[in-house]
This record gives sequence, structure tokens and C-alpha cells, in this order.
Amino acid sequence: MECCGSAILHARFALDMVALVMDVPNLVLDLAQIRSDARNGRLSTEQLLDIIAKQQQTIKLLKSETLRLRQRLVQYEPEVAHEVGTPAANSPTPTESYSVDAEEKRRRKRRRRKKKSPGRTPTEVKFADAQRYEDIYPDGVKHADCQLVRERAVWRLQEGKAVRVGYRIFAGPDGQEPRIPGVTPRCEYGIEILVVLAFLVYLIGMSLDKACAVLGFFCQLPLAKSQADALLRQLAQHWDGEFDLLCALLAHAAIVYLDETGWKVGTKSCYTWVFSTTMHVLFRCGVSRAKTEATAVLGDSFAGIGVTDDYAAYQSLFTQHQLCWAHLIRKAIKLALQHPDHPEYATFLDELCETYHQALRHQRDGRLSVGRAEKAAQLLDRIRQLCTRHGEPIVPDETPPHEADFIRLQNELMDNPDCLFVFVEHPTVEATNNRSERNARREAEVRKGARTSKTADGAQRRGVILTVLASLATRFQRFTLDDLLSEVTRWWEAGLSIFQKELAELHQPNVPPTIPAEP
Repeated sequence: MECCGSAILHARFALDMVALVMDVPNLVLDLAQIRSDARNGRLSTEQLLDIIAKQQQTIKLLKSETLRLRQRLVQYEPEVAHEVGTPAANSPTPTESYSVDAEEKRRRKRRRRKKKSPGRTPTEVKFADAQRYEDIYPDGVKHADCQLVRERAVWRLQEGKAVRVGYRIFAGPDGQEPRIPGVTPRCEYGIEILVVLAFLVYLIGMSLDKACAVLGFFCQLPLAKSQADALLRQLAQHWDGEFDLLCALLAHAAIVYLDETGWKVGTKSCYTWVFSTTMHVLFRCGVSRAKTEATAVLGDSFAGIGVTDDYAAYQSLFTQHQLCWAHLIRKAIKLALQHPDHPEYATFLDELCETYHQALRHQRDGRLSVGRAEKAAQLLDRIRQLCTRHGEPIVPDETPPHEADFIRLQNELMDNPDCLFVFVEHPTVEATNNRSERNARREAEVRKGARTSKTADGAQRRGVILTVLASLATRFQRFTLDDLLSEVTRWWEAGLSIFQKELAELHQPNVPPTIPAEP
């Protein structure tokens, strides 16, 4: 189609040129006749000069018309532009869109030119830039029997400042190479840098950009966002085994507090589950809200006590189940505050709170070594007397919404009698799941700030790192970097983490799991 169009244009161009010549009479002369007349004296000098002037005008006119026609031809054949002397860009833009070459030219302009990567800095250059050097030898081998096998430059934190250390690694006669203390395999940053970065991103809630800026400002550590992302991925892979150990420890726990909060993976809505004990915290980020997410951690036959809200997925999950009293009282407070013209709601709230505080007094009473079941039964009788509207039918469009909420609250209390006063019979059980709610609150704030996970791998990475850091935080009275690094360094030296040690103690014969002592 384009070739046919070009041929038609060439034909039109030729016809225009012929018409131009025919429309200018007496401009095309017979040179032989002029030469003969001039020799025979029939043309004077003035006549010859007139003929030359007319010929120059004709040539000028023909050139201008040729240029005009060629400019029109450039619209369809851009390669003619260099003959005309006028760039194709000067042609009218509406018709330029019909040229395949012009379209390809526009596409090339729209393509972003990729920034040329400077490439990976050679190890020799990094090693030469090190501020100090250390020799690493295998244990139990004479230094004279070892030979240098490789050199590595690693960024370390020393007294709060980033220092590049050059390590010379020597292998023994058997070829076995020692590991650099505090450095994960194939990593050019010490474990302390990875831990600080994880603390800033996951516990403080900074973005990767801000975390890199903080490390650069306070520690003089040059760290790009892509490098920080790779370091967090390495740390999650390094701690993946610890996450599995914590799942096993929670499955053997005597008391577990559970909560869940909304989360996002990209644009997909999902949830983050939080499992807590007095010594362990586990996060499952970017998963569904189905009951299977809880059984994936606790197992299908969890033998301990669970403390949760009234979410249906928790039913029949535990041998003993304690409902969160904070959720129950909040519902009663809402009714009393929103409907002050109904005094029965305020009366119900007062009686419910009095029963709850009496239960707390029984829980703290150390003299009740026996008889706690009787106290729990008495408290349950008070609840039965209080819930006078339990079981009333709720008729849509007839029962006012606030009355429907009041009936549902009483149904919740009476439908779960065995889940109300477990904390009275077992004083170490808390009456609320506030322990997990505190851990979930930070994740809810992150979600509200639109700083959720971009991918499923990122959500899993977040869960692994948060789990290890939060579980370690329960071991210290003051959670500081020195305490955290000392514990992680001990893992390196002993080859055994604190979670491995705890699980090994649980599996010792004749040592059944027990309910922890009251704090």
C-alpha cells in the first residue's frame, strides 16, 4: 500500500512539473536559433541580455516550485529530506502520523534509555580500601600449616561507625576454610548491620530509603536501597530455621494468645496472625483468615489454653478456651454510651464490670489453692442472672439495632459459659488477649500507613524477621543492640540458638510441658 502511494506521488510530481513549463510561455527557447540569430546580427546585445534575464527568472521560478513539491513529498518519504535541505520535522504534523518511519522514530524517542551500570567493584579494589585487616585461621590448626585461599572485604559496625575490614582467610591442610565470625555466607556486611537494618525497617517501621539514610548519617555506611533489600532477604533466609523452631515451641506451649489484623500483599487483601506466649511471638504475614492458618502453627490437636476474641475460627481449636473480657466489656460500654436513654444498658455494664473485677480478685487470691472451680461456678451464676434477654429472637426490620446488639452480647456470654472464667481456675492465664493485641497494633499502624508487603515473598520475609526479633525482645529487661548482638554472637560461637536449646529441653524424657509460673 505504501509503495503504491509513493508511485502515485511521483506521477503527480511529474505532471506538476510539465504543467509548470507549459503555463510559462516563451520561457523555453531554442538555443540553436538564438545562436544563429546572434551570429548573423539579427539580435543585438540588449536583446541577448533580456533573454538571459528571462531565463534566470524561469530557472528561479522552477527551483522554487520544485522545492515546494519536494517538501510535500517529504511527508510520505522522509529520505527525500536531505535533498530538499529542509528537515522532515518541518512538515505538517497531522499527516506525519501516516509514515511508518515517523512512527518508529517517535517510539524510539519514547523509550527510556537505561542507566548504564557501573558494574561490580572488584574484590581487589574493596580489599585495598579496607581500614584494617584480619587473618582468619581454622581452629586447632597451626598457622604454619595453613595457606591463604581467599580475601574478603566486609563492612562491620565498630563503636557505632561503619568500618570496612579486609579478611585474609587461610585453609588448613585438609582444605577446610573457617567462617568469618558474624558474617553470613557470601555477604559483604556483618550480621550487626543486618540486625540494625531489620530493627529499623520492621520494628521501628521505617522505609528502606529512610533506613539507608539513617545508617548513612549516623554510621557513615554507604548502602543503597537495592542492597538493603538484598540484606533483609539474606537475613530472612538465615533465620528461616529459627522461625520453624518457634512454630514448634508454640505448638508445645501451655498458654497461647492469638489475634489477627488486616494486611495487604500488593493489592490483595489478606491478614497477619499473631501468636504470643510469655516468651515467644510469632507472625504469619500475608495469609488468609481461615482456621487452617492457626492449625498450621498449633496443630490440629493443641493441648494448651487459648486466649482469643470471639472470632468463629477459634472455636473448637483449644482444649480450654478463654474469651477476651476486654472485647466483651467494650461492647457493653458502647451500648451504654451511645444510648443513655436506655438505663438498662448502664446497669448491665455496671454488673458486668463488677463480676469481672470479682473474678480478678479471685485470680490473684493466693489462698485459693483449692476451690477455684467453685468460685468460677458462682461467677457464672451471676452472669446467668444478668443475661435476662438471652435467647430472645431478633426480627429484622422490627428489632431496633441497639437492642439486637444487646441480645447478641448476652447470647455471646451465655453460649460460651466454659470460656468466661478459665483465668480464675488457672491464675497464670490472662483474662484478655492484650498480649497479642499489643504485638498486632504495630502491624495495624503499618497497614494504615500503606506500608504493606509488595509480594508474597516480602510478606513471608517480614514474618520471619519480626518473629525472631520479637521473640528475642522478650528475653531482655531492656532490649538494646548490645544485648541483641551478644545473643546472636553466642549463636555463632555455640552453633546452637536459644530456640534450639528450648525445644531440645522440651523433648527430654520425663519433662512434660508445664504452665509457666505467674509473673
